[in-house]
Amino acid sequence: MTTDAHRTLPDGRPVPLLTGEELPMLESWLAFHRATLELKCAGLDDEQARTASAEPSSLTLLGLVQHLAEVERNWFQRAFAGLEVPPVFGERTGYALDADRGLDEALAVWRREIARGRELIAGRSLEDTGRIVDGPMTGLEVSLRWVLLHMIEEYARHNGHADILRERLDGVTGT
Repeated sequence: MTTDAHRTLPDGRPVPLLTGEELPMLESWLAFHRATLELKCAGLDDEQARTASAEPSSLTLLGLVQHLAEVERNWFQRAFAGLEVPPVFGERTGYALDADRGLDEALAVWRREIARGRELIAGRSLEDTGRIVDGPMTGLEVSLRWVLLHMIEEYARHNGHADILRERLDGVTGT
């Protein structure tokens, strides 16, 4: 019998845990949303990934990947672990495109940020805390539970954007 932890959807994304402890369940939902973003980028070339396909917005799938790499770094390294690290791509939002950076490079950096975040939270409790480092809530204490919930929300929202961008690019829907 296959357990929840080993189930995947036909498209390869992991099925989030349906039962169990809170921390693994939150981590499984975040893994699902990360895999959804990666699936939205699958099969695209650099030109497509750079295309702002939902005018008048300038949002691109490459920009979303870069932004979420920055989000990963911000919440796990800066806020939760208290590390002083520079922006991933030279500016805080991650949306700015560099003519020399393609989708494969951005995805590799994004995966590296995910791996680093996983290292930093391994063995930690949902009640462990860090501090927000910038923005209107600078200095407020946040728990790992809050960070994970926020990351799930962040990915879910941006995966909705990715759905629209991808459909406008080549008609691919359904992930």
